[in-house]
Amino acid sequence: MRPKFFHVVNCVKVAPSSDLYIAQPITFESMRIAQQLAATFSIPVELCTVSFSEDDEVVPKFFGCREHLERSVLDVGRFSIPRKLPLIKDILDRATAATDAEFIIYSNVDISIVPHFYLSLASISDEGCDAFMITRRTLSKAYTTPAQLGRMYADMGDRHPGNDCFVFRREAYAKYHLGDACIGARGFAKVLGINLIVHAQRFQHFKDLHLTFHIGDDRRWEANEWADYSAHNLNVFRGLLQRYSQDLKKLAGNPLIDRWMANFGP
Repeated sequence: MRPKFFHVVNCVKVAPSSDLYIAQPITFESMRIAQQLAATFSIPVELCTVSFSEDDEVVPKFFGCREHLERSVLDVGRFSIPRKLPLIKDILDRATAATDAEFIIYSNVDISIVPHFYLSLASISDEGCDAFMITRRTLSKAYTTPAQLGRMYADMGDRHPGNDCFVFRREAYAKYHLGDACIGARGFAKVLGINLIVHAQRFQHFKDLHLTFHIGDDRRWEANEWADYSAHNLNVFRGLLQRYSQDLKKLAGNPLIDRWMANFGP
């Protein structure tokens, strides 16, 4: 029997000036197409959004699960420019409680997927991987509509160093420590990623698979006005390096762990 996947994103209502105004509909349609293809191979996939109630109107009807958030990073810290960013712990707490799926997928809502995405995840899990991260490809900003998805699938794009798609066994989540890290700011991927690595029996980091893609590469989260959000997440991450210090000694040689320890370790 093939594993069941529960794919969660954080849908958000945005103004036309936001990159997400273009990216989200493309993401949603790519998820619908991939879910339908997976069904023909008897791979069950449930799509879910965990978001604020004011964002409900942008959630597609084909999402079978809607969960609501009750707080944001503004409830746990003070920032120069208030942004109602969700906490990754709150998103995943609700996601894992809402399903009996073997695997949870979390990806940023501006990350689109290829039609065989879930088929590939099933194959990877069949090989014994119980947690993995997938690095996306970057496509041209010339793409602006879901009607162009066929062309996007054929575009290999460019490699990107960041991580924005995470897959892990639901049963492992009870061991995770995510603190008050928020999505939408630098550092959150490190917080989630280190938990995947530490609590996996067999972790893989896929940097060259053509499975996910993003339109453009503006990296607005790196802007100086959001620096205090990045600092907030990195403080959480440094705390995890301390918490997991004994585990990390056993993981020496893992490229991600070695780099993180060199850049952020004590």
